[in-house]
Amino acid sequence: MVGVAGGPPLTAYMGRRQTDPVEFFERIGLRFPVVDAGDPNGPAVVLLHGFPQLPASFDGVLPALHAAGLRTLVPTARGYAPEARPPTRREYGAAETAADVIALLDAAGLDRAHVVGHDWGGAQAWAAAAAYPERIASLTALSTPHPAAMRWAFTHSRQAFVSWYMGLFQLPRLPELIAARSLATSLRSSGVPEPYVAAYAKAMAEPGALTGALNWYRGIPFSSDRTSARTVVPTTYVWGCNDFALSRAAAEKTADFVDGPYRFVELDAGHWLPEREPDAVAAAVLDRIG
Repeated sequence: MVGVAGGPPLTAYMGRRQTDPVEFFERIGLRFPVVDAGDPNGPAVVLLHGFPQLPASFDGVLPALHAAGLRTLVPTARGYAPEARPPTRREYGAAETAADVIALLDAAGLDRAHVVGHDWGGAQAWAAAAAYPERIASLTALSTPHPAAMRWAFTHSRQAFVSWYMGLFQLPRLPELIAARSLATSLRSSGVPEPYVAAYAKAMAEPGALTGALNWYRGIPFSSDRTSARTVVPTTYVWGCNDFALSRAAAEKTADFVDGPYRFVELDAGHWLPEREPDAVAAAVLDRIG
């Protein structure tokens, strides 16, 4: 088996046992920190955070997964760590972020893993499942619909109006100036619990962090058909009916783009599911894996 394009071949990691903790993985000169916890002999679950979150967004979810005997790997996303912050928009396209997931599996010596993703981590999870279905045991997407459903909703619902900020974020520099002044207030008003607000705002105040995080939006034009193909892996999609960013039209349309076993879980909740609904998220993940 070889590694993902642009990363070391899997044989580069053959000295590492599958159960050894992974503190980081590398790909194309980038170094991604990883929080590896739980039962090292248990089934592996990769959890992918979104904007402007941190791996800590899953802190409330992990205990239930560990109690069930699972191993969890939570990487810091591309753009969020100083050593994994490429400068160009193209380097944040879905093909690149999907390949990051596979590079993590290679580093851990894993043929396959269950994948959970929220917000942009959800988009990353959908892309990985589409491009590398043989490596993804199951998918649990939180908040984020299938990318093809999202595109459909832009022309068939109010999703384009709801997603006005995506256009703003394509601009250079101006979004960073706005976010630097308003991020904490925006997070708080949208329902992020206070301890997370402080942690996310502090992380985004580091030099270059906001640009790295916003580049996920700027990478949208560089996503490929391969990473938005129909999904064949077993999939659960969890959506909050009060989500300010993602419409019901996109949520309900997602079923049309999943060919594998599928479950839609609607919660009476908003956008920030890992932080505000950790028990429901953990239950959905365990149900899918089980």
